[in-house]
Amino acid sequence: MSEHEHRLSELQPGESGQVVRVEGIEEQRRRLMDLGLIPGTIVAAEMDSPMGDPTAYRIRGALIALRKDQAGLIVIEPEKLHKDNGGN
Repeated sequence: MSEHEHRLSELQPGESGQVVRVEGIEEQRRRLMDLGLIPGTIVAAEMDSPMGDPTAYRIRGALIALRKDQAGLIVIEPEKLHKDNGGN
């Protein structure tokens, strides 16, 4: 991972990022990609559950709950960095 890349599981509520890639075994990757988590997608952390896991994420207009281990498979570039780089 580059210095600008993070895991989706690291986002705090109110933060967002752009999907760079989805890792994991094929079945895991396929499920996450079926939810709309494909490279280029903007994902926003909305809220944590009372126990901290799962977290609700806004993905392509839908609110999806992911556990930390699932969100840890998704590599993102935080939105602030994405904007600072001129959108690239």
